[in-house]
Amino acid sequence: MLLEQFNAAPAEKARELLKPCLDVDRWVEEITAARPFASVEALLDAAHGAADPFTPAELEGALSHHPRIGEKAAGTSTEAGMSRSEQAGVDHEDHATAAALAAGNRAYEEKFGRVFLIRAAGRSAEDMLRALRERLGHTPEQEEPIVAGQLREIALLRLEGLLGQSLAPSPQGQSTASRGA
Repeated sequence: MLLEQFNAAPAEKARELLKPCLDVDRWVEEITAARPFASVEALLDAAHGAADPFTPAELEGALSHHPRIGEKAAGTSTEAGMSRSEQAGVDHEDHATAAALAAGNRAYEEKFGRVFLIRAAGRSAEDMLRALRERLGHTPEQEEPIVAGQLREIALLRLEGLLGQSLAPSPQGQSTASRGA
């Protein structure tokens, strides 16, 4: 999608495009209302600013849409496609690492009461496992800003990815952006 298309899209379409990047209504509304943007950088700056800080309820709501690290996101939604693409560094044939990620996810969820979130894009499974083990040593007060930062990074990367897609309808009648990655 080109910036010009995003700026000119009806508000409902802009919201629909933004929601898979970060399912936080306030964030989506702030960015939609701030259009038009003069540049991609201005859009990304606004997106970053709108994502800092998150309320605890926003953080928990957004996390509910993220699969566990090492698990393939189910479904055909744009969000699920983005998650599968982002976790491409996880080799599901590496059973030892997959088992260690699963055990780490369980331990993290027991300790913090939510899914372990990390920007997976560009990271190997071993990198994510190292970070998971390190973060298990944190207190909830230490972990909260890290989770929020990871969520911001994911949202901005997803938004950047959308800017490279087209709003042209596909043969099935869906836009490229709404089909998923």
